[in-house]
Amino acid sequence: MNAAAPTARPHAAPGWHAELALGFTCETVDGATRTTLSHRRHLGPLRVQRPFYPDGPVCNVYIVHPPGGIVGGDRLDLRVKAHPGAHALLTTPAAGKFYRSAGPDARQRVEIRACDATIEWLPQETIYYPGAAVRQQTVIRLDGQSRFIGWDLGCYGLASRGEHFDSGQIRQDFELWRDDRPLLLDHLRLAGDGAAFGSAWGLAGHPVLGTFVACPATAADVDAAREAATGLADVTVGLSLVDGVIVGRVLAMQADAAMRAWLAIWRVLRPRLMQRDAVLPRIWAT
Repeated sequence: MNAAAPTARPHAAPGWHAELALGFTCETVDGATRTTLSHRRHLGPLRVQRPFYPDGPVCNVYIVHPPGGIVGGDRLDLRVKAHPGAHALLTTPAAGKFYRSAGPDARQRVEIRACDATIEWLPQETIYYPGAAVRQQTVIRLDGQSRFIGWDLGCYGLASRGEHFDSGQIRQDFELWRDDRPLLLDHLRLAGDGAAFGSAWGLAGHPVLGTFVACPATAADVDAAREAATGLADVTVGLSLVDGVIVGRVLAMQADAAMRAWLAIWRVLRPRLMQRDAVLPRIWAT
């Protein structure tokens, strides 16, 4: 959770508006089938590096936000669509950062649509500086036999520097739909001066909170995930199965410990839900 102090950026109010739209298609060329990045459109400082294929036909894409951090008034919109047969894994090359705000909210929206396709949304952790004002919305829409694994990991404050998230407000909404029916609607509200950070019913003094979602899943899948989480050090993990969706939570003092928990569970669930071995994106090794 080490992070450099935020610096002023040379842009005027009301902030930067960045958009990125991606489309993935399953294609066969010279007898070999793989997922390609068939559509890419960006506006402002939100980009994607060229696709990588460390995992055979699965298209790995790294979402890049060149400014490195988001301030009040900024808005980021990411839209992803995977067409039939496609399998894409999306991640980020580094931690996201929401800096303290002078007043306006910083906004981020992610919308992912899978049409008989497979999507993995596995960003690295997000650091919320004290005083940040953030609205985040993630909407996952699945059709037919689509499959999804995703997570988030929030670091509230800068624990390594003894800076607690004692001011500011975080509003996070996560929606998972299948065939226009809601499977999971999750709403998180955290105020820096609220009771949630210190209360037993909230984060119980932990500055790191994460959520893991996977579907479609069975009772046997959640049992396997629980076994993978057993004995992990420096974390508290809970997993449940609701309407064929595995929902996990993790509490930790450090982001590294929480990420190890998510990776342990992902390594078990990916072969079970997606019939593919867990091959790490190359960017995670840098």
